[in-house]
Amino acid sequence: MIPLRDDNPTATPPYVTIGFIVACVLAFLWQLSLGEKGFEAAVVALGVIPVTLLGTESLPPSLYLVPPTATLFTSMFLHGGFMHLAGNMLYLWIFGNNVEDAMGRVRFVIFYVLSGLAAAFAQALPNPDSTIPMIGASGAISGVLGAYLLLYPRARVLVLIPLGAFSRIVYVPAMFVLGFWFVLQLISSALADPGQGGVAFGAHIGGFVAGMVLIPLFKRRDVRLFAPAMPHRHSMYDEDD
Repeated sequence: MIPLRDDNPTATPPYVTIGFIVACVLAFLWQLSLGEKGFEAAVVALGVIPVTLLGTESLPPSLYLVPPTATLFTSMFLHGGFMHLAGNMLYLWIFGNNVEDAMGRVRFVIFYVLSGLAAAFAQALPNPDSTIPMIGASGAISGVLGAYLLLYPRARVLVLIPLGAFSRIVYVPAMFVLGFWFVLQLISSALADPGQGGVAFGAHIGGFVAGMVLIPLFKRRDVRLFAPAMPHRHSMYDEDD
């Protein structure tokens, strides 16, 4: 189930959401400019490594660019490849504008960062001896998804359901799209080997839960949770024209 867009207008331009997307794209272009070895070195130097973050070990001087605590922030803007970047930015673009609209730009920046921090610790604390660097905006964006679920569970999301020749594009309530995403993270986390690299499912889960916990504190007072869906001419099972 791949989201394409939502049917949920905003009252203000999503400048912060766009800013985060631009920052991540520019950071990725910088990574590419370093060449293959430089790319890998940047991931190690600027990604969150549990064993260095929690003070058990330290990086060699040649890879030390910022203190381990600073990698909690730098890691949010780095990505491991184009698909990693594209997937994250797609989710941020679809769901971030409404969450930003619901809390205002300054609060959204703080919310986004706090969600990313919670995600990083959710991944690091259960595996304190891990030497695998963690990068990506996924944790912070997971917080956005958790917030969106509580704000607009009945908002319509246009999704692609890839079934080969039977693939369909349909509108589905956000609660199904995001609920399916979260359950998938739980299952994947249970099946994943914590000693291997790959997707940081723990960060996704931690960020999502953080977003759900934080949204009542960060939303504007005039914004209520569990808003009804906007009227739309498509039903849940109608294909897009």
